[in-house]
Amino acid sequence: MALFNQSRTFVQRMQVGRSITRTLTTARTWLGQWQEKHVNTQQTNGVRRIRLNHVKTRNSLSLEMMHAILQCLTTDSEDLSLRSIVITAESGTIFSAGHNLKELISSYGEEHHRAIFDTCGQLMKAISECPVPVIAAVDGLATAAGCQLVAACDIVVGTERSSFSTPGVNFGIFCSTPGIPLIRNVPKKVAAHMLFTGLPISAVEAYQAGLVSKIVPIDMLEQEINKITDAINQKSRSVIQLGKQFIKKQLEMDIDKAYSLGTEIMVKNLKLKDAQEGIKSFTEKRKPSWNHNYDEVF
Repeated sequence: MALFNQSRTFVQRMQVGRSITRTLTTARTWLGQWQEKHVNTQQTNGVRRIRLNHVKTRNSLSLEMMHAILQCLTTDSEDLSLRSIVITAESGTIFSAGHNLKELISSYGEEHHRAIFDTCGQLMKAISECPVPVIAAVDGLATAAGCQLVAACDIVVGTERSSFSTPGVNFGIFCSTPGIPLIRNVPKKVAAHMLFTGLPISAVEAYQAGLVSKIVPIDMLEQEINKITDAINQKSRSVIQLGKQFIKKQLEMDIDKAYSLGTEIMVKNLKLKDAQEGIKSFTEKRKPSWNHNYDEVF
């Protein structure tokens, strides 16, 4: 009974917060304040693209940059028209060089340093809690917190020239926070090699380790991202959200509890109008007509 109540609470939590506090137009106005210096943001056909655009600092994740990305991720994220989010960078050889080392010198003080890592943690958790898939499109180097940002995303597409590293030890700073999502995505020995040596791994090595979902030639990156977002657009948003949150939840459980919760979620899923519409459309050999919400048929 306790597990059933837990699963019911789990689903109910996904249904809260659906009121939109701002219109998308208002959101775009706010985001525009950051466009020139930090990020360019555009939303088309349900896909929100957050493009890191601070080449001068190699797209370093300064406190301002992280606040900008966080705002872009969370603004109107419950709007049913939003289907996926892509994080990428302006064309070049750098995705993100990680934290801005100038902000980590002692003169900034402990309070500022704590704010940097607290904000970084909030950003990574926002990716995990985002109701839609967050996709990283990587072309070039992703280091330290930049590698952390990649590891936190749900899907990662990298070009053949991309590489990934956690080189903090080279500067006397162990990449503790970048190691959190890294070690949850790659084998322990691979993470230890990256964290203790600071040496980069190639796109192929990252793919083999599970950090990257797919590798493509440089000129195929945008095409592959479009292929993924188009596929997501054709699915029920409510079912995608249910799946994303269940994946996260079950990873915290032992296998018995995971299967028990999985059963409850599958039963709950089948009550959704979108689930029954999907089954009906398959038997009738037509495309489904989703409503993308949590309406139930029984």
